[in-house]
Amino acid sequence: MKKYIILLSILILAYCGGGEKKTSSTSLEQDHEVQAEEGHEHQELHLSPEKQREWGIEVGTATMENIVSKITLPGILTLNQNKTAHISSFVQGKVVSLSCDLGDRVAKGQVLLTIISPEFAQAQADFLRARAKLNLSRKEYERAKMLLKEKAIEEKEYLRREAEHETLSTEYGALGSTLHSYGINHNQIDELIKKCESMVDEEYKCEIANPNLGIISPISGIIIFRDTIVGEHIEPNKILFTVSNLSTLWAVLDAYERDLPFINKQSKVFIKSLLYPEKEFVGKIAYISDLIDEKLRTIKIRVEVKNENSLLKPNMYIQGLIENKATSKELLSIPDEAIQNLNGEKIVFVLGEKNVFATRHVELGKKVGKKRIIASGLKIGEKIVIKGAFNLKAELSKAIFGDVHVH
Repeated sequence: MKKYIILLSILILAYCGGGEKKTSSTSLEQDHEVQAEEGHEHQELHLSPEKQREWGIEVGTATMENIVSKITLPGILTLNQNKTAHISSFVQGKVVSLSCDLGDRVAKGQVLLTIISPEFAQAQADFLRARAKLNLSRKEYERAKMLLKEKAIEEKEYLRREAEHETLSTEYGALGSTLHSYGINHNQIDELIKKCESMVDEEYKCEIANPNLGIISPISGIIIFRDTIVGEHIEPNKILFTVSNLSTLWAVLDAYERDLPFINKQSKVFIKSLLYPEKEFVGKIAYISDLIDEKLRTIKIRVEVKNENSLLKPNMYIQGLIENKATSKELLSIPDEAIQNLNGEKIVFVLGEKNVFATRHVELGKKVGKKRIIASGLKIGEKIVIKGAFNLKAELSKAIFGDVHVH
């Protein structure tokens, strides 16, 4: 029995005498410039200035800012109809030449195509004929005034010649306006008159009228539509080209009834596209519809937006961000990049004395742009990591994985 008791005592002493081996944290301190201890409520990291620069750590201050929330509205881009023109001919004719094509940039007054039109030639002839009659009528009218003073003609004859002269003046003016509507300017009409007056032989005056009519662009812009070819016979009601100035577009947004109290023509608007997630295009509200859609219960908001570098395209789906001034107030906010997830909690790194970064649990409010409102957990003026916080979290996670609380 004594042998069994002695053997059992030896086994117990051998088991208890070995103890537990302690893990040294010296290598962790040397490799990552951190210190390891236990018993701290907040996890901390010590980082030298050199390491801070190496890891891209940037420190900022938690401050109160004037936060303006933004209403996000879906929408679509369309052409700016105030800077778009459908181009057709005023007369029938046959296309003899084209001067431009799709995608070409054209200037106001530039000829897009030329047609040959007997109707246009006839309009010129009628104008010249009316001018000749007016010149003759003017001479007779001036002579009648002189004869009336000398009582060589009756007043009735004078009034007849005066009425005839006024009628011919009106007809001449109307035919001149017709030529202007075809795109003929004053200089071209003067050239037509000079050419007519230089023709001595009446037999060849029929050759003065030019049947070739150039169709011009009424605005500067880019050709976005073309529907004609050389040799085609065209009618006045056919659209041949569409030219649009794409430097600005219309963003047509759908706003809900609940958003209307916070939207007016002075509201700031920014347009965003999924193609350019980091870019905002500045817009201005030009029109708020007076009618609400019966089915969708939405109202149309038309925004004129600057198309920087022609990145935006008509018919592109976009989002409109309209600032809601009714919610503007001073709130504590920090960059969204400063907030990290650690063990299921939202934390930020607060800089203390001697280059020590401590984790701080925070309660978050709404996200506004690239910033996040802080409901609790931070005080005004505290120094926090605004860039490089992910690197700190990664090192802290390694320490936690090694069952070490670091500071």
